[in-house]
Amino acid sequence: MDQQMIVAGYVSDSKLPELTRDHVMKLTHMNVAFGYVLDDQITTAHLQYTNQLHEIKAMNPNVQLLLSVGGWGNGGFSEAASTEEGRQKFAASAVRVVTELPFDGVDLDWEYPCYSEANIASSPDDKRHFTLLLKTIREALDMKGAAEGRHYLLTIAAGADQYYIDGTEMDQVQQYLDFVQLMTYDMRGGFQILTGHHTNLYNSTGDLFRISTEASVNMFMQAGVPREKIVIGVAFYSRMWKQVPNRNDGFLQMAGTTGGYGPEYTELLAYYIDKNGFTRHWDDEAKAPHLFNGDTFISYDDVESITHKCEYVQREKLAGAMFWEYSCDKTHTLLDAMYAGLSRD
Repeated sequence: MDQQMIVAGYVSDSKLPELTRDHVMKLTHMNVAFGYVLDDQITTAHLQYTNQLHEIKAMNPNVQLLLSVGGWGNGGFSEAASTEEGRQKFAASAVRVVTELPFDGVDLDWEYPCYSEANIASSPDDKRHFTLLLKTIREALDMKGAAEGRHYLLTIAAGADQYYIDGTEMDQVQQYLDFVQLMTYDMRGGFQILTGHHTNLYNSTGDLFRISTEASVNMFMQAGVPREKIVIGVAFYSRMWKQVPNRNDGFLQMAGTTGGYGPEYTELLAYYIDKNGFTRHWDDEAKAPHLFNGDTFISYDDVESITHKCEYVQREKLAGAMFWEYSCDKTHTLLDAMYAGLSRD
């Protein structure tokens, strides 16, 4: 296996000490979560395990380390991006991050330009300002890279549905990015009481929500992102609905709760998959599994669904796949499946 497509993983700072050489060797890119935005600048002062980054680089000198900035509920972007001065400060702090720590680039996880659902500031002007912010960061990183004879990465994590396209200028944004990581998980869950897949590859007949990994990829390509810059998302955790009517194996039913964060894959394997009253069901249309026990519906990714996603990436000539989050699968079964599925002989 000489050539590898992108196998990117999000790893929380607190979990960096858990990484082993075997795991690090299977990643091409690692997104360390999360840097925050404070006073128009990226801060890493709260991160506790950045000393581990040197050890990770020693394990695998080829792995590209990125500081992921933002995450759900972490704002400061709209304010920083709104002025030329703020954008320059932000870009200068990105350069500082890759200077002071062994990072190979920066990943922006602004959730989301033009929207305040994550309880952060937003403005209709975010749409234009986001483009300008990325342009400014790209120029600053390129200037530093030119002086050193190297290239620094700039990527984003993008919401998977039409709202994200509407809140950004993806045709312009993409030119400043090495790749775009589509968060093709949580596509259903916390906002919906209708049960269904949250990280499905394709749509299912009868599903009112016409969102899937394939639909998301097509949206971003139509919006101007080249396929060779698209990285799709894999979930190492589940979404769970309760008080679900006992029909159709719980699928596409109006539940008594929204689809909250469910068990991580480690727990699913140990206590849920075909255990303790839960039965695994496979949707061959969506290429996605779910669990049901007569009352509780759980949507997740497993080896079978990840294998289909990897085949899709290969067939469609996309850049690769990424996952959230490393520590959710302590068996490392899912990472192994991604690595195998995205390796090229």
